Amino acid sequence: MKIDDIPTRQITWARTFRLIRSIYPPIDLFEDIADPADWEALASAEAKSNPRVVDQIGNLALVPPERRVNGVGASYLMAPFTHVSKDRPGRFTDGSYGVYSAGDREEVALYEVAYHHGRFMAATDEAPGWTSQFRMLVGGLDQLLHDLSEVEEALRPHDWTHSQKIGAKLRAAGSNGVTYPSVRSPVGRCVGVFWPDLLPIPHQADHFDLHWNGADVDKVRNCNSGQIFAL
Repeated sequence: MKIDDIPTRQITWARTFRLIRSIYPPIDLFEDIADPADWEALASAEAKSNPRVVDQIGNLALVPPERRVNGVGASYLMAPFTHVSKDRPGRFTDGSYGVYSAGDREEVALYEVAYHHGRFMAATDEAPGWTSQFRMLVGGLDQLLHDLSEVEEALRPHDWTHSQKIGAKLRAAGSNGVTYPSVRSPVGRCVGVFWPDLLPIPHQADHFDLHWNGADVDKVRNCNSGQIFAL
């Protein structure tokens, strides 16, 4: 399918759900009220006394100043776009640029992250047990996105070769992002948004623990309520 043949759809969700590792602290530069256009200069000055600041902030050059977001909670939007690596590709990126991925319901975020965390645990040969804690981010969305519901090659469970090419072409053509049915959750949809300024700043909700049984992530525990859910 040609890029021009992919339909667009206005996606208006009162709530989006994204699950991230809880170990990542807010990035002061993004939380500050300083003009995002000045961030490189500020980061350079701070790096002289704190060499780790570059690692904390990531690659600012990946987000043009006019597309940056600042203020309380801005780290949640900026970090996925500045902390990227080809060692951590996604369905719609080879890791050279960031994508804000989220689901339309909590279980979608849990299923999607459980799959990827399971792959990491298997690759590092981790012992079974309750593993890293995650935090749920709840935001909103009202954007025109490309709808990949009927693009089979973008929805393959384990092969991202074609979906990454589609994502790169759409992003280069000025797309806001993509929407598609969740590949991991029995119900629900996902979005992959290409720029941080297209989203309102999300807020933190519940924390979750994931259980690794040696082969899969099979359970999730809500740290706030203590409830355990089987996947």
